[in-house]
Amino acid sequence: MSPTTALVRHARWGALLVLAAVALTGCGLLTDDAKAPFAATGADIPQLPLDRYELSTLEYKRFDRAQDRLVQRCMVGFGYADFPLDPKDRQREAAPIVWVTVSSSPFGMLDLDKARRWGYGWDPKRSVLPEHKGRAMTEEEYGVLYGTRLGGATTIRGRKVLENGCSGEASKQLTSGVKDSRSMWSYVSGREVSLAKTEPKDERIRGAWDTWSQCVVDKGLGRYGSPDKAFADKAWKRGSGGNTTRTARELATATADVECKRKHDTVRVWWEARAAIQRADVERNKAKYAAVLRDLDVVRANIRRALDG
Repeated sequence: MSPTTALVRHARWGALLVLAAVALTGCGLLTDDAKAPFAATGADIPQLPLDRYELSTLEYKRFDRAQDRLVQRCMVGFGYADFPLDPKDRQREAAPIVWVTVSSSPFGMLDLDKARRWGYGWDPKRSVLPEHKGRAMTEEEYGVLYGTRLGGATTIRGRKVLENGCSGEASKQLTSGVKDSRSMWSYVSGREVSLAKTEPKDERIRGAWDTWSQCVVDKGLGRYGSPDKAFADKAWKRGSGGNTTRTARELATATADVECKRKHDTVRVWWEARAAIQRADVERNKAKYAAVLRDLDVVRANIRRALDG
């Protein structure tokens, strides 16, 4: 599984979001004398229990850099001495890409200024896709990079092309020593999805959502069962790229969404309940989570070697 694929499982939280590790007290709550809302921005959200069983956003970036470094070494070995670290992808440049943002954070909209200006969407002038800085690959390089599985030449410059190419070889090196890569990449995200489905039945979360919902209604807007449902309202008419039309109603709803979260400290209650649910799941499945953590530590070590070599 490539790092890009692995990142997709976080798409419900939106474009790459750095969840800063915040020092906690007692059973995980912030100090009572905090004046600011619990989560005025995504960076204010403390880590959840399951976060330690997945690579962080920064670690995924290091994974990408390590993969690029290993790919470049492999390509140089095939005689492409000037192969860039960050080449443009011929296939991606030629084909349209659909990018749908499902949510802006694990707890929905948080940024009041962005809500007022862009509603549940974003600045259409801002690209949500990474821009490659290197030159475009040649057709021959593309074949060596991705291998014979794409139907390309089996030998290049007298060397046998790897079945999964230099890209596959780099991924193999970064997961060398991992006992169960499938579980490492997918077990925790699968548990997150399953546990999230139980949240509507949790009294603490249900109560927080109901209070938030009534607050939005009191501002003259629609009633939504949860912040996620407000975000996903079809009335926002998302295009193929996932952006919204930013109608007056959308902007007003997104603004009310954030204001009501802050007024009623919705995210604090939601976070505390979610954290308790996750801690209980870790306790029930200790061996599986421990195995994931061991394999992640192997990957972290492989990343360090690739970047230091």
